[in-house]
Amino acid sequence: MNRKEHSFRFSGHLYTFTTDNGVFSKTGVDYGTLVLLEAAAGRPLSGSILDLGCGYGVISVVLKDLYPESAVTSVDINPRAVELTQLNCDQNHTESRVLVSDGFSQLKESSFDAVITNPPIRAGKKVIYHLFDGAYDHLHKDGRLMLVIQRKQGAESALKKLEELFGNCTVVSRNRGYWVLESHKLTD
Repeated sequence: MNRKEHSFRFSGHLYTFTTDNGVFSKTGVDYGTLVLLEAAAGRPLSGSILDLGCGYGVISVVLKDLYPESAVTSVDINPRAVELTQLNCDQNHTESRVLVSDGFSQLKESSFDAVITNPPIRAGKKVIYHLFDGAYDHLHKDGRLMLVIQRKQGAESALKKLEELFGNCTVVSRNRGYWVLESHKLTD
């Protein structure tokens, strides 16, 4: 174990996160997550929100703080990340249902109003696109999938995949090569 703490200021709030070896961006909030949070903060999110691939819980903590009436669920395949997410929710006084899950494997009966993710790009397109398919299957009608992806790591092909899957995809923002994509589920 090599736990460290770092602080992060967003939307006038100061958050403290504990990280450890074996989790993504352990030295601080990565730029892609920041870009995604800025985009999500400008959207009307409510109801049930899934932080898919939650890492150590930055998105979960900030979204629950921004949308306190929402019910946040946080999942990651990495048990250490899930343990840190629970710790970070507790130390930032936010609530989330936190589970170890390979994508949607532990969420078979669950559905959501929003799925938010900074997907594990290095896992490859096959894994990422499987997560997109799972998000579609687990969204309520009118639910949304929001994700961040760098242009150089496949944003344009991800946009095409989401257009095929959902019938729509919007580039919500672009910032230093990071694209935030959003698709809405139009039917049940």
